[in-house]
Amino acid sequence: MTTTFSPLPIPAEVLGELRVHDDAGNRPRPYPDGAGGAPLRCCLRSSTAGERIALISYAPLRRWAAQTDADPGAYDEQGPVFVHAEECGGPAGENPGYPWARPGALRVLRRYDDRGHITGGRMLELPDDAQTAFAHALAEAFADPRTAQVHVRAVEYGCYHFRVDRP
Repeated sequence: MTTTFSPLPIPAEVLGELRVHDDAGNRPRPYPDGAGGAPLRCCLRSSTAGERIALISYAPLRRWAAQTDADPGAYDEQGPVFVHAEECGGPAGENPGYPWARPGALRVLRRYDDRGHITGGRMLELPDDAQTAFAHALAEAFADPRTAQVHVRAVEYGCYHFRVDRP
């Protein structure tokens, strides 16, 4: 398989807005992460003990829809995500790989069309070679010509992890 897919974090300009008021209209409440391990959607890595983070509400389709004149309607859902409390610079390197890809983790890959409507999805239990499994599942998703983007979420909590756009 030759196609490479890149997970996209929440964009820096969006994080700037969310660190003032999140998508539910709440002011973030930063705190030091005592244990570490929170999945940070700003830089696509897990937090380390002592880092200042915040749990905020994020609507992943909202700003994309405003920029593209899409109308996701009821699919404009919002939910909790962890981010650094202050700017962090985003992911390190060009393609950090698929974050939080531990074997046995359950992920759902939701496909969205250019209107922001769900066109399908699938569950993926991550094997030891999670990178190959993600590449295969994403190639399958983008084989549908209607698929404009794929959102990856945790099955256990339904949390948004990252987005992948059509290559």
